[in-house]
Amino acid sequence: MSDNRPLKVVLCWHMHQPQYLDPSSGNYQLPWTYLHGIKDYVDMAAHLEAIPEARAVVNFAPILLDQLESYARQIRDHLREGAPIRDPLLAALDSPVPPAGNDERLTLIQDCTRANRKNVVDRFPAFRRLVGMAEWLEGDPEALLYIDDQFIADILTWYHLAWMGETVRREDPRIRGLQEKGGGFTVEDRRHLLSIIGELLEAIPERYRRLAENGQVELSVTPYAHPILPLLLDFRSMRETLPESPLPERSTYPGGVDRARWHLREGVETFRRHFGIAPKGCWPSEGAVSEQSLQLLTEAGFTWAATGEGVLGNSLGKKYEKYGDTAGASLCHPYQLRGTGTPCFFRDDELSDLIGFQYSDWHADDAVGDLINRLEQIGEATADQPDPVVPIILDGENAWEHYPENGYYFLSGLYQRLSEHAGIELTTFSDALEREVPVNDLEHLVAGSWVYGTLSTWIGDKDKNRGWEMLVDVKETYDRIVEEGRLDEAALREATNQLATCEGSDWFWWFGDYNPADVVRDFERLYRLHISRLYRTLGVEPPEYLAHTFAHGSGRPAHGGVMRPGQAQ
Repeated sequence: MSDNRPLKVVLCWHMHQPQYLDPSSGNYQLPWTYLHGIKDYVDMAAHLEAIPEARAVVNFAPILLDQLESYARQIRDHLREGAPIRDPLLAALDSPVPPAGNDERLTLIQDCTRANRKNVVDRFPAFRRLVGMAEWLEGDPEALLYIDDQFIADILTWYHLAWMGETVRREDPRIRGLQEKGGGFTVEDRRHLLSIIGELLEAIPERYRRLAENGQVELSVTPYAHPILPLLLDFRSMRETLPESPLPERSTYPGGVDRARWHLREGVETFRRHFGIAPKGCWPSEGAVSEQSLQLLTEAGFTWAATGEGVLGNSLGKKYEKYGDTAGASLCHPYQLRGTGTPCFFRDDELSDLIGFQYSDWHADDAVGDLINRLEQIGEATADQPDPVVPIILDGENAWEHYPENGYYFLSGLYQRLSEHAGIELTTFSDALEREVPVNDLEHLVAGSWVYGTLSTWIGDKDKNRGWEMLVDVKETYDRIVEEGRLDEAALREATNQLATCEGSDWFWWFGDYNPADVVRDFERLYRLHISRLYRTLGVEPPEYLAHTFAHGSGRPAHGGVMRPGQAQ
C-alpha cells in the first residue's frame, strides 16, 4: 500500500423499513420498525459517537423516518394522556391486563419468540426459559389454562429487553436493573421500559443530525417509499440483463415518470423535515438504476448516487477489471453516465457480503483483521491509480442479530482500527468528490441493482409479475378518478400517499416461493390490504381477486431472506 496516499474507504449503511401499518385496522402489523430502532439505529449511532475519528455514510428511507416519528409520538401521547398505541405488541407491554382469549394470548406469546435464537434468545437464561415454555405451549395450546398473567408480562418484558441495543444495555442503568431483576415484572416495570423505548426512538434523528453537523456522517436518502425507480419507468429495463425474462401484461407502469419524480421530491422534503438539511446523495432503492433513472436523479439535484458492482460489470463488459491496473475499468472510481450530472459509486460486493453474511461467525478481531488485510491488498493493487475509493455498502440493521452482542465488538473494532490505520482513510462520497477524486466517463449503463446486478428480485417471477399487474390496475383507477376531479384536496393527498406505499419495493422482494412461508404470508396479505385501501380511498369497491392469496413461500434463504448477497451464489 502506498505510504503517501491512503486508500479511501466509504462505509455506507442503508436503514430501511417498509410501511407496516394495516390500513384497515390502523394498527402496525409487524413491529420491526421500532424493534430495529431500539436495537440497530441506536447502536449504529452510538458506535460512531464513541469514535470521533470514524466516518460513514448513513442512508435513511423517508418512509422509515416517518414511522419512527409516529412511534415516538404515540408513546409520548400514551404516557402523557393515555392515547392508544397502534402497535399491538408494543401496546401489550404497557397493558395492565393481558388478553383473556386463548387465541389472543397464544398469538401474543408467539410474537415474543420472533428473534434470533442463538444470539438474542439463548443469551439470556431467563428469556430462554420463557421461550422454551412458549414453544411447548405452541405444541399443546390447551396448556394455556395453566399459564398466568405473570408469564405473559415476563415474556413481553424480556422480549423488549433482548431486542435492546447493546450500547444501551451496557450504558443505561435502568435497563441493567430490569435485566438483573430477571422476572416478576410489574406494570410499573413495563411502563418504565416503554418510556425508555420512547426516549430512544425520539432521539434517533437528532443523534444522526449531530453526527452530520460534526462531519462524521454524511446523511443520504432514498426515494420516499422505497420504489424500484427503473421499474416505475419501464418494466422492460429488467430485460437489459435477462432478455428472456417474463414480464407483467403491461410493459410500462402508467405515469411512471411522474411517480418517480414524486418519490424523489417527497423523499427530499421528508428528509429535510427530519434532519433540517437537504441531502446531497441518493442511494436509489436497492441501488436500482437505469439510464433514465440517473437522469431523474440529476434533475432532482443529487450530486452522487451509488449502486451495485454487478451494474458496473454489466455496463463495462469485458473491460471490467475490478481492481486491475486499468483505471478506466476499475471499481475504485466513480463513473458518470454521459448526459447526466450525477457521478455513481459502485459497491464492492465481496467486502460488503463478508460483513453481511460471513464475519458474524468469526471472532471480531479476526474479522476486522481480515477486512483490513483485504483493503491493504486493494491498496497495493491500485497503488498506481489516482485516488482510489472502495465503497462498502450494506444493510445497516439486519446483519447484527447474527453477530454476538449485536455486533458490538466487530463494529467498535472496525471503526477503531480503520480510523487509526495509516494507509486507510475513512471518508464519505461527497467528501471524495469535493477532493476531486477522478470521475470516469460511462458511455452506457445496463439497468440493474445491487442484488446480482439485475432487477430479478422484484420482477420476472409469476407472483412478482402478478403483484405488478394488481398495482397497474389500481394505478389506472387512480388516474381516472383524479382526471375526473372526484377527489377533494385532502382525499387526493391521502390517495397519493397510499399509492406511494403500494409502490414500495418490499412487497415484490418477498413475493416468490424461494422465500419463507410465514414472511411471504405477512407481506402478501399486507400488500392486498394496501391495494384494497387505495381503491376505497378512491371511492371504488376493490376487485374480488384482492380477497384471495396469490403468493406463497416455502424456502429457507440465508438470514431469513431479509438480506441477500450482491452476487449470485
